[in-house]
Amino acid sequence: MTLAPSILFNIGSFPVTNTLVTTLVVDVIIIAIVLAFRASLALNPNGVQNFLEMVYEYFYDATKEVSSKVEIIYPWVTTFFLFIVISNLLGQFPGFESIRFFSAGSGEEGVPLFRTATSDLNVTLAFAVISIFMCHYYSIKHTGIKGYIGRFISFKMFPIFMFVGLLEFIGEFTKVISLSCRLFGNLFAGETVMGTVSSMFAFGLPLPFMCLELMVAVIQAIVFAMLTMAFMSIMIQKH
Repeated sequence: MTLAPSILFNIGSFPVTNTLVTTLVVDVIIIAIVLAFRASLALNPNGVQNFLEMVYEYFYDATKEVSSKVEIIYPWVTTFFLFIVISNLLGQFPGFESIRFFSAGSGEEGVPLFRTATSDLNVTLAFAVISIFMCHYYSIKHTGIKGYIGRFISFKMFPIFMFVGLLEFIGEFTKVISLSCRLFGNLFAGETVMGTVSSMFAFGLPLPFMCLELMVAVIQAIVFAMLTMAFMSIMIQKH
């Protein structure tokens, strides 16, 4: 498994990679789930409604415990979780990355048509940038520009608070790095291990690794969502 995603073809100067194709597949799955949920709304819910209500209530209640701005934060948290967990779990389906795509420059063996979207640093970095950008957007919106700037520049107890503000400013960049690299590193490492083990042992031995990867897939989605929740709730607070 290569670090960079495989380019399937180009649309003009825009490269279409296998992780982009998987991202579109995940989008379609999420839209299908939402439509199925909408069509099956009932007082006596079925499995799809029960599952989505469970996810909704979990993140709604968790957000409510840490912030009074729950209506603003939880849609982002839930969206990140659903996309990441579906993307992660989709990559664990047997044969998911075995489907090959053949083009003029792909060689005789072709390239994988699909690859777990979150095993691409471009995808996880985009998630992290969106997450932190929205944290700052809501911070300015709800605390005002003066309160927002005051988080990073303060002349109280000079120079202590000025130094603390500098650390806070640097910390916003490290949030992007930690959010993106944590998710990417865990998924890419898992995909690499599964590929190596499966190439040596077709049966038996890959099973415990597969169970571990299923657990990692869910945990990493929860971690990303919860960190986004924490960062947003902190940035929205005025004090």
